[in-house]
Amino acid sequence: MHSRFKTAWSQLPEKLQTALRPIIDTPDFQAMLSAEHVNQIKTDCGYSDSELAFLLLPFAAAYAVTPISHFNVGAIARGVSGNLYFGANMEFSGVAIAQTIHAEQCAVTHAWLKGEKQLASITVNYTPCGHCRQFMNELRGGGQIAIHLPERQPATLHDYLPDSFGPSDLEITTLLLDTVDHGYSTPSRNRLLCAAIEAANQSHAPYSQSHSGIALQLKDGSLFTGRYAENAAFNPSLPPLQAALIMVNLAGKDMHAIEQAVLVEKQDAIVKQWCITENTLQALGCQQKEVIYLD
Repeated sequence: MHSRFKTAWSQLPEKLQTALRPIIDTPDFQAMLSAEHVNQIKTDCGYSDSELAFLLLPFAAAYAVTPISHFNVGAIARGVSGNLYFGANMEFSGVAIAQTIHAEQCAVTHAWLKGEKQLASITVNYTPCGHCRQFMNELRGGGQIAIHLPERQPATLHDYLPDSFGPSDLEITTLLLDTVDHGYSTPSRNRLLCAAIEAANQSHAPYSQSHSGIALQLKDGSLFTGRYAENAAFNPSLPPLQAALIMVNLAGKDMHAIEQAVLVEKQDAIVKQWCITENTLQALGCQQKEVIYLD
């Protein structure tokens, strides 16, 4: 078991420890529980979906990276598939604070990059801020997503974000987590470039059409990708690098071990990612980085 889980582990009921250990102890555990695992744990332990998610929150919060605030937030996103996706807040020293990733953003993006098509609920250990409420409003059925908080009755996102402004106000019908393919070709044999273009093909940018994606190669050879997630309110949009860093962190890897990075975006895009991407990569110690423009 990773050392980050030790405090959370000691607080668990013994029956849940027994059910979780074979999953958590695997070397490739990547911060999610499949529907099969969830159903087995619920059967073995007698928990409801919400009870299990609350018990798992400390495990999600253990992924937090908080050199600025030292305030750890955990989130659990439950997909309609039954899968549970962990998320945590992530901060970066040496760059603008706007590059911070919120826990709910992390959990939603985690689900998106793992192929989830719709979310049923979000469980968080602290009240979602306005930024996160707006980010979740980009999802299909967003207003009906159940929000679970400790010692409160469940409520919907609509309850937390009444009279919301969202995609429908701008006549956008393709929402975050929907399947898309923007049709950019991948003629290159370069592994990183092909992965970055494939990520851009699945990016969510219905407001600016500024599709972008990134691929990161770590020193151990592992590869991670991220896609741009645009928002109707603009400011809660998540850059592709942040999406990739979510996956690096949740895989238990070191974000400071990025050896090479390739960002792809349109040369004439009205929204450009390269400047903030280069700055954040520099702060993380990545020296080999480049931008390549999509045809």
